[in-house]
Amino acid sequence: MSQKYDEIIKFIIIGDSGTGKSCLLQSFLDGVFHEEQTQTIGVEFGAKVVALSGKRIKLQVWDTAGQERYRSVTRSYYRGAVGVMLVYDTSKLATFESIPTWLEEAKRLITQDVAFILVGNKSDVRSESKVSTNEAAAFAHENNLMFLETSAKTGTNVEEAFMQLGKRAIQMLKGPQGANPPVNAKSNDALVLGGDGSVLVMDDDTERRGKKVCSC
Repeated sequence: MSQKYDEIIKFIIIGDSGTGKSCLLQSFLDGVFHEEQTQTIGVEFGAKVVALSGKRIKLQVWDTAGQERYRSVTRSYYRGAVGVMLVYDTSKLATFESIPTWLEEAKRLITQDVAFILVGNKSDVRSESKVSTNEAAAFAHENNLMFLETSAKTGTNVEEAFMQLGKRAIQMLKGPQGANPPVNAKSNDALVLGGDGSVLVMDDDTERRGKKVCSC
């Protein structure tokens, strides 16, 4: 039996191959992690009804292949997206260095206002991290992106990433009068939720303020 919903919003997940985009989607949809996840060919699709801003919102999420040979196919799926998740692998510096290219492409192909979140996946392998939280947070701040570190394997911050993107997308759809920046951050702050559960707000002075989030 299909769930009732008030609105539909479309997300697209982009980033290099092997960053765990499909695993993030599966973790969000089903709360599961498949160690032997095959590479996405073209695009994959999933949907979930969530409660956001007092409404039941159906999130349609398109997971795109990161390989260059599929780029001409996946570009068509940018159309109509109001939320973009930019994913890199915290243990692979090259995937983070590719993020500016993915961001530029998304901004070029999506003509309407869109919400962006930068996601550093695989935070469970912290000892292998090649991208510091502060470096990624600074990039997010410079480009007006939200930022979270996640682990599809443990589920850490996965739902939070999709929900924060959904909240920001709804705020943008409402327009300036309906927009309320999350977690008491100013509109040009970068909201950062680290893999250890800490919250950082990168403001215009690049001040870093951290606190633990209660899991209750």
